[in-house]
Amino acid sequence: MPFFTSIFMLYRRVLLAPTFARMITLGIIEDQAAFREALCTYLGAQPEFTCVLCAASHEAFVAGLAGLAQLPTLVLSGIGLPGHSGTEGLAMLRAVLPGAEVLLLSVHTDAGRVFEALRQGAVGYLEKTTPLPLLKEHLLQVAAGGSPMSPSVARHVARYFQLRAVAVRPSLTPRESDIVRGIEDGLSHKLIAARLGVRAPRHGAQPHPADIP
Repeated sequence: MPFFTSIFMLYRRVLLAPTFARMITLGIIEDQAAFREALCTYLGAQPEFTCVLCAASHEAFVAGLAGLAQLPTLVLSGIGLPGHSGTEGLAMLRAVLPGAEVLLLSVHTDAGRVFEALRQGAVGYLEKTTPLPLLKEHLLQVAAGGSPMSPSVARHVARYFQLRAVAVRPSLTPRESDIVRGIEDGLSHKLIAARLGVRAPRHGAQPHPADIP
C-alpha cells in the first residue's frame, strides 16, 4: 500500500472513530491503594474512558469534585470503605452527581447486600475479583444502559427468588393434597369424592377443598 494511502487510511480511522467513548468520564472510589492504582492506571489508559478522579472514600471523592472541569458520568465504587460504606455512600453520590451511574465492586455477593445496593441506586454489582478487561466491558455495558452482575451474584439473586417462591407457596392440608392427587390421576369430581368417602358435589359444582371435611 502506498505511503500516502496508508497515512490517509489512518487519518480516516481516527477522524471517523466513535466519539461516544471519549465522553465517558470515570470516577473511582476504592480504599485499597494498590487496587485503586491498578484500576486508575488500567482504565485511564483505555481509549473509551477519561478517568477524572480516584479517591479512597466517598468523602474524599465528593471533596475532589469541586476542582474538576468535567464531572464523572460513571462511578466505580468499592464497598466497605472508610466513612460512608459503598451502599451508604450511594445516597451521597446521588446528591452531588444525580445523573451519574454507579457500579459497585465487592467481595460480598450475598443477595441481601446486593438488593440493598440496587435499592440505593447502584446499576450493577460485580465481584472484586473480576479481571480488568472484563471489568472494562461491564463499564461499557453500564454506559450503554445495561446493569451487569457477576455470574455468582446473579446466581445468589436467582436463588433468593426461588427460595422466596417456595416460602410463600400456600401449604396444603392432607385432605387438600388427596384432592390434588385425585385431579392428577384424572378422576372425576364424583370419583374423587368417593375415594375420600364424602358426599359428591352437586352437578356442575367444583369440589373445593374447603367444602370437604
